[in-house]
Amino acid sequence: MRFDGTESYVATDDLTVAVNAAITLERPLLVKGEPGTGKTELARQVASSLGLPMIEWNVKSTTKAQQGLYEYDAVSRLRDSQLGDERVNDVKNYIRKGKLWQAFEAGEKVVLLIDEVDKADIEFPNDLLQELDKMEFHVYETGETIRAVNRPIVIITSNNEKELPDAFLRRCFFHYIKFPEPETLRRIVEVHHPGIKESLLTTALTQFYELREQPGLKKKPSTSEVLDWLKLLLAEDLTADDLKRDGADALPKLHGALLKNEQDVHLFERLAFMARRGQR
Repeated sequence: MRFDGTESYVATDDLTVAVNAAITLERPLLVKGEPGTGKTELARQVASSLGLPMIEWNVKSTTKAQQGLYEYDAVSRLRDSQLGDERVNDVKNYIRKGKLWQAFEAGEKVVLLIDEVDKADIEFPNDLLQELDKMEFHVYETGETIRAVNRPIVIITSNNEKELPDAFLRRCFFHYIKFPEPETLRRIVEVHHPGIKESLLTTALTQFYELREQPGLKKKPSTSEVLDWLKLLLAEDLTADDLKRDGADALPKLHGALLKNEQDVHLFERLAFMARRGQR
């Protein structure tokens, strides 16, 4: 069982090494990187490449670790008991299986994605240590222990919004997805926009990297954003000449696809204003 990337996902050598190392070690793969660098998509592509089903757990700020195991609906059971419903005699009727339970009892190996683990409370990763390490957990209401029939391939993503506990990190194989070099980004663009004109691509990527490297930028545009920008350029049938800027025009065409807050737009507007003053 080996991951080598797919036709629709450009995986660098170090990323494929990390995925296969995690599979071999049977440890969760913790993937960090800027938002929009393909962390979530990686899990989907691993599942596609290996021909495995995927179970996706999207973590939110209000998500608790227990929800990934199961939830006991005591309120519904109390209501049913008041109504004389016979379902109350079996507590299993009020157990809602979480994503980990679904992955553990699946009849085949699956890819389990725990997406954006750093969004939750700081205790969230610690509360999953035992379950991810031993691949089992206890259901107190029924007295049963749920064990993984087939150990799932676990991929955990983080946007690095908060530090994760050391005890959690020790149980993971770690990989940081670096922002792609120009040549790698060209390969990614070719997958999503095949046949794009070389002159347009060269000019667009030059402007894109110049924008990313601008000092003072609050949010650097990501891979997904440059793909959206190129899609707009192609839809508007713009050429490399259309993208050319003079010193008085610091903002690229259709910059709303790249700059996502007013602070960064104002930064480039100030640069354009200073350039105009310098030309007088």
